[in-house]
Amino acid sequence: MNKADKYFLNNLKKIKDEGVTDLTGKVRPKYKDGEAAHTKYITFVTEEYDLSKNEFPFPTLRPIAFKLAIGEMLAFYQDQTNSLEVMEDKYKLGWWRDWEVEKSNTIGQRYGATVKRYDLLNQLLNTLSSDMFSRRKIMNLWQEQDFIDDKKGLKPCFYMTNWEVRVIEDDVYLDLHLTSRSSDYGVAGTINRLQYVALQMMVANHFGFKLGKFSIFTSNMHYYLRHEEQVEEMLNREPSGKQPYLKLNVPEKTNFYDVRLEDFELVDFECPYPQLRFELGI
Repeated sequence: MNKADKYFLNNLKKIKDEGVTDLTGKVRPKYKDGEAAHTKYITFVTEEYDLSKNEFPFPTLRPIAFKLAIGEMLAFYQDQTNSLEVMEDKYKLGWWRDWEVEKSNTIGQRYGATVKRYDLLNQLLNTLSSDMFSRRKIMNLWQEQDFIDDKKGLKPCFYMTNWEVRVIEDDVYLDLHLTSRSSDYGVAGTINRLQYVALQMMVANHFGFKLGKFSIFTSNMHYYLRHEEQVEEMLNREPSGKQPYLKLNVPEKTNFYDVRLEDFELVDFECPYPQLRFELGI
């Protein structure tokens, strides 16, 4: 069983066995039928992987829509857009439509719009180029001014990345730490991990760095109460035993903005089980 499968099964089981619910109060999300979308959750969960040792955070208990996951990342960090039209037409990404802000065909001043507004990605690349040992290599999507300017957009769940480099002999390793305030773990946890590993790969390749550590901190890790049947199904599945990994098929030091979705390949991923359907809390 690979490390990602162990984390995934242990975390799901811990939510099921030890988690608490938010049934005693009001909650923001609702299902499409209007009923409040309550969750069961645990808090302050940390995972760490070493990509240099082929420890990729991809569990094998359900299929991964890896091209959609990477497409979302490219829309946010490469196109730097909040446009639903770009997400749907360019990347075939339909899951953001339920979060459209006031028929604007956007998700509001969020995610890609924040990256563009504060020039976050270019600032990161510039710092890595000019001062790679700086301890200020941070991209933060949690910008209060954005929430003031556009109150109705969904606030970012995975909102901050910290970047570090380590030089070992003649090799430079790029590490990434991802911070999440909220994770609908069974539904999107794997997608979020895969897309940020892809981002880490693009930044590392931009400079010719090697992949280092990938870690993630989740403040509130949960599943919705209407997902209990799907969670039980995943807990009863057997991992494939394979260690899947992501491959970026471009020359070394390819410019970040020149990488395309078709350059990524998910290798050695096996899952004999059908995809599960989840009713989303909107």
